[in-house]
Amino acid sequence: MKSIRYSFWAIVALCLVLIGIANRDPVLVRTLPEALAELVGFSGVLTLPLFVVIFAGVALGLLIGFLWEWVREHRFRAEARAKGREVEALKREMDRLRDSDGDGKDDVLQILDGTR
Repeated sequence: MKSIRYSFWAIVALCLVLIGIANRDPVLVRTLPEALAELVGFSGVLTLPLFVVIFAGVALGLLIGFLWEWVREHRFRAEARAKGREVEALKREMDRLRDSDGDGKDDVLQILDGTR
């Protein structure tokens, strides 16, 4: 199973390297359109290789997707925490009810042993 995983990641790495080599021409990345930049007086322009722009876009998309899922699943995590607290409370109550005489030993085992 490890060899399949390693070969998969090797293929992914090879594809990323090939994409990087094929798209290394510089491109202009602007923060604002030219007309709006002239109006505002700020023009954020970077010259980056195209593969950096592609990989940054993919990484940003993944981060936004992960954040969206984490926020969306809040309800399920809260419900799981509540159920966990309920289970712990029920376990404590069950242990308390099993030990009705307070000596720390199971009542049924005490009856079977004849120590009661």
